[in-house]
Amino acid sequence: MKQSGRPRTKPATERREDIMNAAEGIFLSKGFESASIEEIAKGAGISKGAFYLHFATKIEVAEALRDRFIARLLFEIRQAVEKEPVTDHGARLRTWAKACAHGYLVAAAAHMLAFSAAPPPKDGLTNNILIDDLRNLLFAGQSAGCWKLDDAALTAIFLFNALHGAIGMSALETDSSAREALLDALAAHFVRVVGVRL
Repeated sequence: MKQSGRPRTKPATERREDIMNAAEGIFLSKGFESASIEEIAKGAGISKGAFYLHFATKIEVAEALRDRFIARLLFEIRQAVEKEPVTDHGARLRTWAKACAHGYLVAAAAHMLAFSAAPPPKDGLTNNILIDDLRNLLFAGQSAGCWKLDDAALTAIFLFNALHGAIGMSALETDSSAREALLDALAAHFVRVVGVRL
């Protein structure tokens, strides 16, 4: 007997997430090159034909995983920053640095996978949503008189890329005390560069 009121298939957004989750697990366990679309489809509980309703290639899946990684990281950063007082721009800047670095470190394998399988556009290290968010934070602090920057947009690019390089040296770090020391050092460098006026 057919049950009424229940959808026969998942919504497209849910199915897309299923595919991405399956692909991420397979990419991490086998490597991007060794993974097949058939395996991804099977892992997502769909046919190969259904896979192609959402993605044309493995590269498209990897690009979607990269974009999802960045969006989730930005969400986590904003959640952390919003716990700080709106008027304490120095604390918000330190928290931004620590939350960003922490997000990269705890998801090092997923980050490396997404960005090696589907490298970002050429301007990815000068123009992305994380840099935009940092730039807005710097503008807010400048408007409040907490620091004076000649070029907040350039400073955001500089700080983001410095952070990115620093965590790249320690992406496989498993010592939690060393990780915390790195996060504290990065936060200190952020406030030092902008010259926070306490």
